[in-house]
Amino acid sequence: MEFQWYGHSCFLLTAADGTRILTDPCAPPTGYDLHDIACDIVTSSHAHYDHNYFVAASGTPDIVNTAGVYTRGNLRITGIPSFHDDCGGAERGGNLMFLIECDDLRILHLGDLGHRLSPETAAALGRINVLLCPVGGTYTLDAQGALDVANLLKPRVLIPMHYKTSALAFDLASVDDFLRASKYRHTIRLNGSECSITRDTIFGSEDRILVFDYAVCA
Repeated sequence: MEFQWYGHSCFLLTAADGTRILTDPCAPPTGYDLHDIACDIVTSSHAHYDHNYFVAASGTPDIVNTAGVYTRGNLRITGIPSFHDDCGGAERGGNLMFLIECDDLRILHLGDLGHRLSPETAAALGRINVLLCPVGGTYTLDAQGALDVANLLKPRVLIPMHYKTSALAFDLASVDDFLRASKYRHTIRLNGSECSITRDTIFGSEDRILVFDYAVCA
């Protein structure tokens, strides 16, 4: 599976068969200018402008923005209800986590998760190979909350998202706050916005955090 980060919570995942999934595309007021991204499927965790800018995608992709199961060939995406805050949605409403199963990987995109997960939820989710996790706080999990979720789910690869960058137009904590708090032994800062992750590359190696640079649309 190829991963490319466009900033905030937006990733382009490309499966071995060429299927492309765009997650939580964000609108220009965020500071990221996303446009003309070729994809087959767009997932949106909730209806906020920084997570549902569907016109960033070119063509007419399938939109997946509800709870339940979506399938396409060997790809399976499950939308799992959660909350955008730690008070049952009273402040910021609902949020969908998306479990993406493809290429022998189980990838969990947490969207704008605002609360810790229960052991029961973690057990229901099962084994997570790659966790895409918000870490910037204010509107989502902060550094410690993200670590608590990671310690519960125990992914082999954790990719932080939804944090302050030079492009972001509003304040969140930086990824460095999360990295300082993390007890993961192996952190890799990628020199770019793309990375290939396969089942073969993650098993038999240390658990790791991958920090991406964000891609800029041409």
